[in-house]
Amino acid sequence: MEKSASFAILNIDIDNKNKNNMNADSEVIGDDTTKPKSPFTTVIKIQRDRGERDYIGFATLPEQVHRKSVKRGFDFTLMVVGESGLGKSTLINSLFLGDLYKNRKITDVQDRIEKTTTIEKKTMEIEERGVKLRLTIVDTPGFGDAINCEDSWRVCSAYIDEQFRQYFTDESGLNRRHMQDNRVHCCLYFVPPWAHSIRQVDLEMMKRLHRKVNIVVVIAKADSLTSSEIKRLKTRILADLEEHQIQVYQFPECDSDEDEEFKQQDRELKAAAPFAVVAADTVLEVGGKRVRGRQYPWGIVDVENPRHSDFTKLRTMLISTHMQDLKDVTQDVHYENFRAQCISQISQHAMRERGKLKRDSMGNNNEVVFTDTDRLLLQKDEEIRRMQDMLTQMQEKLKASDKKHDSIIDV
Repeated sequence: MEKSASFAILNIDIDNKNKNNMNADSEVIGDDTTKPKSPFTTVIKIQRDRGERDYIGFATLPEQVHRKSVKRGFDFTLMVVGESGLGKSTLINSLFLGDLYKNRKITDVQDRIEKTTTIEKKTMEIEERGVKLRLTIVDTPGFGDAINCEDSWRVCSAYIDEQFRQYFTDESGLNRRHMQDNRVHCCLYFVPPWAHSIRQVDLEMMKRLHRKVNIVVVIAKADSLTSSEIKRLKTRILADLEEHQIQVYQFPECDSDEDEEFKQQDRELKAAAPFAVVAADTVLEVGGKRVRGRQYPWGIVDVENPRHSDFTKLRTMLISTHMQDLKDVTQDVHYENFRAQCISQISQHAMRERGKLKRDSMGNNNEVVFTDTDRLLLQKDEEIRRMQDMLTQMQEKLKASDKKHDSIIDV
């Protein structure tokens, strides 16, 4: 009897300990429901009791992407279009603090009479704070120099299409690891300051390019105009662009969670377009400070002074704030338009080949004999048709959106 009583007391103590442990390792669900906790829940509760924040580890994803992108480097291709003497080379040297035109030769007047537009490409590697940028400048010497400028746009348009075609071929190939992006991401179009508005040759050029590349209009040599003349010229340029339905690069809308300083900067950049710039590749000393400017008999023009020029705003937009957006618009809009055209051409070619195979496989009893190749072409044709339907839906959504820069070509 004594032994059994002692065993009973021991069992009661063990049950009480188990109940206490269960209560300690359980959490309340609702009002009266309890459920055993997992070991992870216990750890999280301990961290909460200590006042520590829950941490899994995916918050380092931006750092991982940053390290990988910095290691790979970045590519950016900039095309400059405008007649000779507008300061294109000087502006490029001022933007990127380099000298890309050391061996430039100025042609004589006789050579310009029959001169045609050519493509001159220069590449340079720039490194800033550990970030590497492979910059490609596509210059168009000879544009607007000849007497007959009707076909000046053909060379520029053909070059942009060729880069799209090369990227499409590389993207469709087997080895896509080391693809090089040589597509033109931005086109700086220089407008002379002595014209009252956009000239006819410039309008024709923009009409051919505005659906293929991001166009940023630049008023060259703005120091030859007064402030009121610059405002009038900007107003006329914007009116001509709207009248001829030329879509230049439109700044994206700021997100609501951006800080007020960034929003104010974005409003100033939008108000400054088209940019009236003054470029200089010489450094002068003014008041004990070294500035990049131009020396005149009446004074010095500081190209980085916002009261003298929009050079700083152009550099901020092109390099600091909107370089990635220019690349995104090139990929999502202009290249997708070109890719849709290529897919449409491939589909039409496949349909012609399929019809030819059907005609060749006709028997004497006028019955069609389907071969394995014919069935494969039918399957590919159906896949291409589905892709075209998807692209058509995407184009309709982009057309209906409020973003002005999402211009889609109907294919």
